[in-house]
Amino acid sequence: MLAECTVVVPTIGRPSLDVLLDALAAAPGPRPAELILVDDRPTGEPLRPERPGLPPVRVVRTGGGGPARARNLGWRSARTPWIAFLDDDVVPDADWYERLATDLADLPADVAGSQGRVRVPLPEDRRPTDWERGTAGLATSSWITADLAYRRAALSAVGGFDERFPRAFREDSDLALRVMDTGARLVRGERWITHPVRPTDHWVSVRVQAGNADDVLMRRLHGPDWRKRADAALGRRPQHTAVTAAALAAVGLALAGRPRAAALAAAGWLAGTAEFAWARIASGPRTRDEVTTMIATSAAIPPLATWHWLKGVVQHRGVPRWTGLPDLVLFDRDGTLVRDYPYNGDPALVKPVDGAKESLDALRARGVKVGVVSNQSGVARGIITREQVDACMARLEELLGPFDTLQVCPHGPDDGCDCRKPAPGMVKAACAELDVDPARCVVVGDISADVDAAAAAGATGIMVPTPVTRKAEVAAAAHVAPTLTAAVDAVLGGRW
Repeated sequence: MLAECTVVVPTIGRPSLDVLLDALAAAPGPRPAELILVDDRPTGEPLRPERPGLPPVRVVRTGGGGPARARNLGWRSARTPWIAFLDDDVVPDADWYERLATDLADLPADVAGSQGRVRVPLPEDRRPTDWERGTAGLATSSWITADLAYRRAALSAVGGFDERFPRAFREDSDLALRVMDTGARLVRGERWITHPVRPTDHWVSVRVQAGNADDVLMRRLHGPDWRKRADAALGRRPQHTAVTAAALAAVGLALAGRPRAAALAAAGWLAGTAEFAWARIASGPRTRDEVTTMIATSAAIPPLATWHWLKGVVQHRGVPRWTGLPDLVLFDRDGTLVRDYPYNGDPALVKPVDGAKESLDALRARGVKVGVVSNQSGVARGIITREQVDACMARLEELLGPFDTLQVCPHGPDDGCDCRKPAPGMVKAACAELDVDPARCVVVGDISADVDAAAAAGATGIMVPTPVTRKAEVAAAAHVAPTLTAAVDAVLGGRW
């Protein structure tokens, strides 16, 4: 079973990564097909994951796109039917490989994912701190990707993780809800990981208030009952709003020359802040350091939580559903990737258009497969040979490759084949070769035959007109971009 599974670990290079890798290397049992580490640091020395006992390891880099983008690059880079996500600060049990294999074996087709079980060790000689209690909540959280295996097809069907969630917060719940919206089920397995409480500073509880904006995004995407579906508690946001309103009222009334009313509002703020601080202090170790931290942060959290919530309300107005990236982008060759020399059989005339290399590399960097679908009727017309076509395609590969698929139709318009665009044959063949649903494929070309072939195959077409493209064809195209670069930017932005 594990031969059909890839383990994906997004990381920012924390020391805990070494602990995770040591545990995976030492654990007995079968090994997965591959371990992909997604380095999400903007810069830094290369990771050194090599250890005896690990499965084959590959490192890919995002350049710092955040956890959602890192996980997307990881699963898109994998080629197995199952993707098992682990965070870089967890420690799998010694039997994790064996239990993962058992958890995934013989699952019904309607099960899209299996969540592992999480333990969070807390100190035995004292009450846990506020931060430790917050981390302990992971043990009962639903669908967190600290240890969660998904079918690759399920990830592809919903476009993977929504990269509009910039933090390691709510992006996993959002994915789970979208996967379950397709009719699939998620189940809990019997494998275990340990999630230690990582060291942090006194102000972490203040910084995490930014997640209130992500809660707004969840509501906009999934409706007012999203918390019930995601098993996510409301928390104290209503109280934070009331405390913040009292503080603002106190200031406003004081400026308006109404001291008694201002004093009442200030008393309300003080009472609310004191209640919040005590609720946090009472459950903790009550050391001087913890008490001081709780008092200071309890004054700061309500206005910051309210601010981030309001920021989310404004930022996420009219937010569309997440499309994600396509799994495959196919390009016409002549007039789209390279300058059009009719019936070209000379590799020396294969000259990329402006931005072609950069656009293709940008897609590859995000884990999107790329390929070429090219009509070459000059072969059927006797103008060029198939060998000349192959030589030009080899030159294209040298200049702009590597490509995941190269599809060529050598037939003429009267040959009645099903591969010559606007027929869908080449698009379907490329998708079949790479195991891609045509609905997750985009075709970019310069004439209506390209976008019509996409539509006939169930893919999306984007036209990039050239001076010789007929105006009627441009007017009829559903998606038009002025340049190849703009077309790829639209795809990378989820606008396809």
